[in-house]
Amino acid sequence: MSGQPPLVFGCLSAYIQLMSESARWNLVVCRNTDRSLRLLLAEEGRGRKGELSPFVEAAVQARTSEMTVERPKRENAHLFSDEISRIVDEAAVEWARRG
Repeated sequence: MSGQPPLVFGCLSAYIQLMSESARWNLVVCRNTDRSLRLLLAEEGRGRKGELSPFVEAAVQARTSEMTVERPKRENAHLFSDEISRIVDEAAVEWARRG
């Protein structure tokens, strides 16, 4: 052998590295939610073990993005659209100056 570990060990180390960057959650959901999600995943061909985590991660990322956008929208709801446009234009000009 050329000093390289067998392929299986390379895959294993990549898997261990990915797992070391992950966090483990214990979640509790109602049975209806569990059944509905598992059926949906199975219908999409993603009913195997390990398919739930990527779904939950994507859902959390999507909701986090929504919440990040919702706060500024609420805080600026009192502004009129031309006011918002002016503020955005000013920010763009300032950003370009720093450029």
